[in-house]
Amino acid sequence: MIHYQLRCAADHEFDGWFKNSDGFEVQAASGFVACPSCGNTDVARALMAPGIPRKGREPVPTPEAEQVPASGALPAAGGLMPDSVRVALHKLREEVEKNCDYVGADFAEEARRIHNGETNPRGIYGESTDEEAEALEEEGITFARIPWAPRNDS
Repeated sequence: MIHYQLRCAADHEFDGWFKNSDGFEVQAASGFVACPSCGNTDVARALMAPGIPRKGREPVPTPEAEQVPASGALPAAGGLMPDSVRVALHKLREEVEKNCDYVGADFAEEARRIHNGETNPRGIYGESTDEEAEALEEEGITFARIPWAPRNDS
């Protein structure tokens, strides 16, 4: 296994482990290496200092290594959210925002209008209370609640 310090086009740095140097090159060229902060697949190896321990001594951990979990994962409800999940949630949010209409707090009302044929069928997203969501379910209106990952720039 080989460890690389990586940097995306947005200048975020992160770690990556690969079987060998060719493994990194192939995965990066195919767009399979994504920045855990922004999802950018324009990734290159960053300069990094070699980790050479002094003879007879254990390597001294850096302060960053002590503060960040080894996986690089961020805290989430019930544990840590893996970087791959965070990236997937960001991509999901981008797709929803690009392809669906935002209806805000009118989500339940608009979902009913679509379900009843009162307005053109289309993808929508917005907010609803637990009570509104329960009522939609009881009425047989299909919808999904998805975790909404905050934007990286906010």
